[in-house]
Amino acid sequence: MFDLPALLGADDPFAGLPIGIQSYSLRGFGLHDAIRHIQAMGLHHVEFYQKHVPQDIAGENLKALNQLLTTADINMVAHGVSGFNSNHDKNKSIFDFAKRVGVKCITANPTADAFESLDKLVAQYNIRIAIHNHGPGAIYDSIDSVADAIKDHHPLIGSCIDTGHFIRSKQDPVKAVYQLEGRVYALHIKDEAKQEKQSHNVIIGKGHLDVVGMFTALKKTRFPADGSISLEYEANPENPIAEIKQCIEVAKTAIAKVHKS
Repeated sequence: MFDLPALLGADDPFAGLPIGIQSYSLRGFGLHDAIRHIQAMGLHHVEFYQKHVPQDIAGENLKALNQLLTTADINMVAHGVSGFNSNHDKNKSIFDFAKRVGVKCITANPTADAFESLDKLVAQYNIRIAIHNHGPGAIYDSIDSVADAIKDHHPLIGSCIDTGHFIRSKQDPVKAVYQLEGRVYALHIKDEAKQEKQSHNVIIGKGHLDVVGMFTALKKTRFPADGSISLEYEANPENPIAEIKQCIEVAKTAIAKVHKS
């Protein structure tokens, strides 16, 4: 679990939180360049998306990926966002992929009829499903919609809080951490210029995201150290590096403030 004071003393600017990046932020780059940029940013965790790591990866391609990540000292902690429905065999194939690449969390957008299958699969594979909220009008566009979806289901079925999408839905992502306490397994941390469906990403803390409040909530609810916290910057896909680096520095500063409080 998240132990801020102890881990901050180990010269970790993220205080033990598994801060990384959603590789969708780097969708303008191929896999090798994406890994190179992640390494240069000083990040050691990544949630890959389908373009960078397809779900059919195996054999020599998987071996090559693992060698790249080991060399760069990067840990693939999650993958997504994946769709799930009532097709158990299709759902199982995604879990087989997650087991093959060694991730413990799949960020997901399941349909309502997927949960009977998912209850069985998370128990069988011991891999978490983290429901990813999307923007206004999506299946999961509110805190309550996520809470209702996971209620009465296996405890390995939880939430991936996308802070930007909650902001666009006029929902408070900090409140989401508290309301979904114990079932928050992943986050996509981004900020939005507007609390409206049509918006765009800004540097975290420059829009509507309470960054210190977010990390305070993660500390108080003891976010799991083996979870996934991915910075995600969707703007400027051709060259987002400078903006992502600014987001990283804002996160470091906020975590330090939480430690001192």
